[in-house]
Amino acid sequence: MNVQRSSGASISNDGQGSLQCTLDLISGKWKGILLYQLISGTKRFNELRRLCPEITQRMLTLQLRKLERDGLVHRKVYPQAPRKVEYSLTEWGRGLETALLSIKSWGEAYRGEFCMEHPQLPEYPAPASPDAERVSETNTNIPG
Repeated sequence: MNVQRSSGASISNDGQGSLQCTLDLISGKWKGILLYQLISGTKRFNELRRLCPEITQRMLTLQLRKLERDGLVHRKVYPQAPRKVEYSLTEWGRGLETALLSIKSWGEAYRGEFCMEHPQLPEYPAPASPDAERVSETNTNIPG
């Protein structure tokens, strides 16, 4: 079965399998965010925690392990005390850079226009830039 695009081009079901595979690799609340943060370069675990303050330590560990298992993130452990672990994008992960930046750009346009017209939709906070030099150490969303 082919799906017609508005331009008249068709998309085959064969392409759907590739799309589904890709979406499975980056799906979930955190994988895309973590990949986006790694676009700007290698990060240590605690640096990723600061860039994504809403993620728990356990969830960050699980998501990084999945991304590593799927070949999108490289984990480098330095033999020293205290242990130093760094995460970076693999070549496969780098291949998603254009797609992630396009998705981010689309999301900014969507939030800026569609969400303004539909205020009943949930508002999402702007993500920290992968180029940000410093990240605030305080989290005002934590009660107490």
